[in-house]
Amino acid sequence: MELTIRRAKREEASGLSELAFQSEAVWGFDERYMASFRSRYRVTEELIDNNPTYVIGAGEAIAGFYSLAIKGGTATLEYFYIKPGSMGRGYGRRLWNHMIKLCREMGLEKVELVTSPEAAGFYIKMGARSAGRVESKVKKGRMVPKLIYDII
Repeated sequence: MELTIRRAKREEASGLSELAFQSEAVWGFDERYMASFRSRYRVTEELIDNNPTYVIGAGEAIAGFYSLAIKGGTATLEYFYIKPGSMGRGYGRRLWNHMIKLCREMGLEKVELVTSPEAAGFYIKMGARSAGRVESKVKKGRMVPKLIYDII
């Protein structure tokens, strides 16, 4: 089957939450961290209904997804995850390029994101730049990168 990118369906919310959890777990975080992640990063039907949320996959098999929150001329990347078995196949780059194209079509000026230090290299490789560090929502006292991608 051909790999496609399409708008997420509301009934896929729980599956996308699980995909995000599995993807985050790849970095080897402890159980306490992952329990906090699961409680804070839950994809809901409302999120899918109200925000640009797209999946990449073949048929019904989802290999990754992203979701944006839009405010003014800025998109905030809320979710960007690739299923562990699908990492390293270029899906992330394809999703990223889709997201940037969508943001351009929407007339947005920039994409802001907060990410783990482990994943920051991917976004920097895609052209994002550092905008400092902020405290993690998952673990108190953990400082994580804040990045910005300027849409030109």
